[in-house]
Amino acid sequence: MEIELWWLLVLPAFFVLGWVAARIDIRQLLKESRALPRSYFKGLNFLLNEQPDQAIEAFIEAARVDPETIELHFALGNLFRRRGETDRAIRVHQNLIERDGLSAAQRLHALSELGQDYLKAGLLDRAEDIFVKLRGTDRDEEALKNLLEIYQQEKEWAKAIAICDAMPNHSDHLWHKEIAEFRCEMAANEMLHDRHDEARRLLDEALAANRKCVRANLLLGELAAKVGAGRGEVNEAIEHWKRIEQQNPVYLALAAEKLMTAHIQAGRREQGVQLLRGWLERHPSLDLLDAVFRATLDNDGAEAAYTLVRDELRRNPTLLGLDKLLEAQILVVPPEKRADLELIKNLIHNHTRRVARYRCDACGFKARQFYWRCPGCGGWETYPPRRTEEFDITL
Repeated sequence: MEIELWWLLVLPAFFVLGWVAARIDIRQLLKESRALPRSYFKGLNFLLNEQPDQAIEAFIEAARVDPETIELHFALGNLFRRRGETDRAIRVHQNLIERDGLSAAQRLHALSELGQDYLKAGLLDRAEDIFVKLRGTDRDEEALKNLLEIYQQEKEWAKAIAICDAMPNHSDHLWHKEIAEFRCEMAANEMLHDRHDEARRLLDEALAANRKCVRANLLLGELAAKVGAGRGEVNEAIEHWKRIEQQNPVYLALAAEKLMTAHIQAGRREQGVQLLRGWLERHPSLDLLDAVFRATLDNDGAEAAYTLVRDELRRNPTLLGLDKLLEAQILVVPPEKRADLELIKNLIHNHTRRVARYRCDACGFKARQFYWRCPGCGGWETYPPRRTEEFDITL
């Protein structure tokens, strides 16, 4: 009975204290909102209505009325940068950095924003200087990511590897793939200057970083074929390229023609054709079909090449495959029928040429040629060497 009486006395007190606290918070909020210039709220309204030009003008007016509004200047600088007006964004953030009374966190924030302005403007040396200064601060991880982008643009691969090594090991991104690609970039440059031993060392390190690095085995095969034309080097090149099937069979088309050439050099043309046909059977793709078609045409003649393409089209019916079938059919029909087939083929080819694109799995960027690094989002190995339309556009 005493406990119940105690609760009856205490509970109303809690309600009263909560009501008072709420009133104080509401009054404080109203006081702060009244202190803001009206143009600030106009700017927010324009942003919500996706009218960035009007929002910028409103924020500029608000900044004139109340120049002490730090966050407003940050918002204004970001809007300028997003619109591509990097010179105005740079001025806003430089003025913030030079202002007295900024807290340490605000000054670091302003420095980071200025570095991103320089990066967007292509002033990579200035951006690098700022992000190097931010190393070891509360903005360290942000600085690392921006430095990584700078070094990739500058093709400073050794510096990029050092940045990856300094990155926090997040469970969703361990940077092994990027490090392997950077070493492949370095190895390709060494091969260009005939420094074969250094190239091999870098490619071995790439595979040590990422055993599924297809590019490393592609380059190792090219290196073996380049170093010597003897049977031993050719066989070594073939073995490197054959490993790609276990790494990622999507990339087999990149090695198909090289592998066929190596088999011809080794005097094993028939074995090479059979190997490519096996790849096509297990991992169908139009780029691989093109390589197998050429190999079959050279080895077995036009009829065998036509049969190959016809059977593949039945298995995977696509307009791009039909284009290849007509090319094969023109080789086997009588001369008097070729004109009609060539007309049909040209009509289909003109259409398929517009849709035959490679597409990034990460951002959807499309292009006619294959890239190891997507030009759109900058992702490595997000751009499979396979025209996605080959299975999107069916008969």
